[in-house]
Amino acid sequence: MQRTTDNITIRQGDTAVIRCIVDDKVSKVAWLNRSNIIFAGEDKWSLDPRVDLVTKGQEYSLRIQKVDVYDEGPYTCSIQTQQLPKTSQVHLIVQVPANIYNISEDILVNEGENVSLRCLANGRPEPIVSWRLLNPSAEPLESDEFVEITGITRSQAGRYECKATNDVSTPDVKYVNIVVNYPPFIKDVKSSETQVGHTGVLQCIASAVPTPEFAWYRDEKRLSNTQGIQIQILGFRTILFVSNVTEDDYGNYTCVASNKMGIHNASLFLYKAVLPTIKYPARGPGTGKDINGSACLAQSMWLLLASIACLFFKC
Repeated sequence: MQRTTDNITIRQGDTAVIRCIVDDKVSKVAWLNRSNIIFAGEDKWSLDPRVDLVTKGQEYSLRIQKVDVYDEGPYTCSIQTQQLPKTSQVHLIVQVPANIYNISEDILVNEGENVSLRCLANGRPEPIVSWRLLNPSAEPLESDEFVEITGITRSQAGRYECKATNDVSTPDVKYVNIVVNYPPFIKDVKSSETQVGHTGVLQCIASAVPTPEFAWYRDEKRLSNTQGIQIQILGFRTILFVSNVTEDDYGNYTCVASNKMGIHNASLFLYKAVLPTIKYPARGPGTGKDINGSACLAQSMWLLLASIACLFFKC
């Protein structure tokens, strides 16, 4: 008996065509899966609706639609001739795209705590699982289903990507968002230099998670929206307006930012604006307009003209 063996690799869900070529001398032909008869001649023994024959000329091929992992295994085309029986055996290998079936939920954690990430995937062949933090540099992490982050910091907050790939299809990708709580930090302040009677503007910007609450103080007194004082809070920014500034308003102010993680404060100043002194250039001799001098000059000119006229007419 002649026997030939081959392998066919097919992706899950695709259609597999397992080919067998016969000639006119063949008296009997059949397809078997292990010891189970699928087709004997053109008589179908299998009850699977996905399986049928492709017969064109000398072709006697087995077609399996929507292949699944349980279709994997040996398929035998058994040919009976008048001279010598022969078989053609094909081993069907079914590949399954990578699939992430279990991943951590989004995580809310305090700065300094430990974090465990989980990303379980299956597929055939076994997929490779990798993690990265999607910050501007897209930092790669460990290539493993489990990742441990010890003493997480605020810079490690963000969106984490888990990717499972086995080159059968496009990688399967899922995400975990990590929010890291941390106490407020006032990162920018702007004091103000204001004239009496004008409006002074003080500004304070903080970084924190969760979003901080703000308060303004003058000495030990907390300020509120009253006549002459207006407080605006815009997310991570607060602005203090002091309208119609008087001498008593000048001095030190305190901005306080707080959340459940802690508190931070910073000092700002409302300064008195100093008006610039305008200096005029000093007058030198003969500069500027002198009304009396101009009148004397005009009178002298008339006297000179009268004297010349008298000499000319001999008066």
